[in-house]
Amino acid sequence: MKKIYILSLLFCFSAVFSQSKLKLKNADKLYKELAFVDAAKAYDEYLEEEKKPSVETLKRAGNSYYNISDNRNALKWYQKLYDIQGDGMSDDYFLRYIQALKGVMDYEKADELIKQYLKNKGDKKEIERYMWQKNYNDSLSKTKPLYTIKNLDVNTENSDFGTTFYGDKIVFTSSRDAAKLTTNLYAWNNQPFLNLYVGDRNMNNGDIYEPVLFLKDVMTKYHEATATFTPDLKTVYYTTNIVKKNKLTLDDSRTNNFQIIKGEIVDGQLTNSEGVFFNSKDYSVGHPSLSETGRWLFFASDMPGGYGETDLYVVKIAEDGTMSSPQNLGPKINTIGNELFPYFRDGILYFSSDGHYGWGDLDVYQSTFLDNMDFTTPQNLGQPINSNKDDFAYIFDPNTSNGYFSSNRAMGKGDDDIYYFTKAEPECNQMVSGKVTDKKSKNNLSGVTISVYDSFDDLFSTTNTNAEGKYIIELPCDKKMKIVASKENYSKDEKEVTTLKVDGDEIKDIDFEIGKYEDLVVKKNGQEQIDINPIFFNYDKYDITPQAAIELDKVVFVMEKFPNVKIKIESHTDSRGNDAYNMTLSDNRAKSTQAYIISKGIDPLRIQSAIGYGESRLINKCSNGVKCSEEEHFKNRRSEFIVIEK
Repeated sequence: MKKIYILSLLFCFSAVFSQSKLKLKNADKLYKELAFVDAAKAYDEYLEEEKKPSVETLKRAGNSYYNISDNRNALKWYQKLYDIQGDGMSDDYFLRYIQALKGVMDYEKADELIKQYLKNKGDKKEIERYMWQKNYNDSLSKTKPLYTIKNLDVNTENSDFGTTFYGDKIVFTSSRDAAKLTTNLYAWNNQPFLNLYVGDRNMNNGDIYEPVLFLKDVMTKYHEATATFTPDLKTVYYTTNIVKKNKLTLDDSRTNNFQIIKGEIVDGQLTNSEGVFFNSKDYSVGHPSLSETGRWLFFASDMPGGYGETDLYVVKIAEDGTMSSPQNLGPKINTIGNELFPYFRDGILYFSSDGHYGWGDLDVYQSTFLDNMDFTTPQNLGQPINSNKDDFAYIFDPNTSNGYFSSNRAMGKGDDDIYYFTKAEPECNQMVSGKVTDKKSKNNLSGVTISVYDSFDDLFSTTNTNAEGKYIIELPCDKKMKIVASKENYSKDEKEVTTLKVDGDEIKDIDFEIGKYEDLVVKKNGQEQIDINPIFFNYDKYDITPQAAIELDKVVFVMEKFPNVKIKIESHTDSRGNDAYNMTLSDNRAKSTQAYIISKGIDPLRIQSAIGYGESRLINKCSNGVKCSEEEHFKNRRSEFIVIEK
């Protein structure tokens, strides 16, 4: 029901006109009565024959189709209007032209025209807003949608929209009423006038069932729509026509405007009903929506002094019910187009607009309230909530984050349909980065596989180091993960990383060292030994010195990275000193090194033995009584870590 939500409406009844010989006069008459379905056909008949139509006729032909959501045919006439007027096209018609282009998904052309339009205007703030919103929408299109939607069985072939929570029920707006079908049709779209309905809500899947008229004692033969309730459900605000003595009240232009009615609900009946003080026969107010506290009433209006066709306003409600003067929400929210269907929860305003950068026609946006009626730049909720058609009346259950919205998108059941959505938690990911180096050479290693495992030790993700030995990988927030660096013919290295709850953050310097087995061992006397520098002990001591620990950590590294390696430890002295003393000292040193290695978490069973041999296994001539240099004696003072299994 395109533009029923726009508020600036002329109410009239379906009428049957005799076929006029003057087709244009007939089309104009239908247009003035807002009988747009019939007017669109009448203009088509006229324009088939007229080769040079007036600008006003092109506007009205385009508007007729635009107001019944036929963007393809609306674009035909708006394009002709733009061909004639070019940059001289008024802001409101340029906006409709752009929306018609988007309605047929010609986004590229629409963007080109908007850029040229903003360039010509030279409005830096508008250009900044356009670029920010366009870039945001582009980024949305590259991410996985948070929403899953479904069309509800409650929808009919007529218009169904505008849901609101009423305890465990749903109140919504519909033109399904067969009783009104027997009286007058709303000429705008040849449907019955709107009523409020209430239905039970399935808390599990969102279905609305067994809908009946809501507060049927106050339903008029005209429109009643878009209700909102105080937290205790005892007071309702809703939108209706301005009616006096069951007749429409018209302004000077013969337009009947909308008003907001407030009333108390007692035993299923509306009592003490009255219009809010800012109602006027000269403009419309509608789409009332209370904040969760009931202290702020948001609404839409085309009252004088706004920024566009329909703006959003708010009034503050005191405890005694006194209302402040309406305050416009300002240029961050309101545009030259239409802003409608406000919904304020948890400091965030949700609303629909055709003036902000979107996918076409009305889209749903969100904006965070800052202070002093200032808001952040509105963000489009993206697909599938928004489409190239009208998307509006977004609400959600704060207990589940699931909710409802309305849309007249393609493949629906009727004109406007009610959709139920489920919203997933927004994705939160962090980047982890680092480098991998060779244990021996300390050079950076390329082509190393970086594997990430979850808490069940299931593989989560992999990547590889680049030519500089660096890697970066994306992990979910607030998770403990194991990261393993591996390369063929190399050892493995692993570390645990716990990500934080900060989306887009980066954990840096998670570095790894891996080494080739061949680079970590040497062959001596026909045996493979772990390659380390000589281990020094203090004189007459066998405690592990800091220098000795550095070398022993190399042994630990090999045994950690190559879990099949088993060793035996042999410790030797030179020939100087008492033979028995040297035997005891070397044995103590062997067992001291064994204890150090085991203290680093190495299984004791992987060390077959740790034995000191004193001076019994000299590797040169420097035995007792042989004069040797210090360097020659030094060669005999050694600890050997001999690989016996790998």
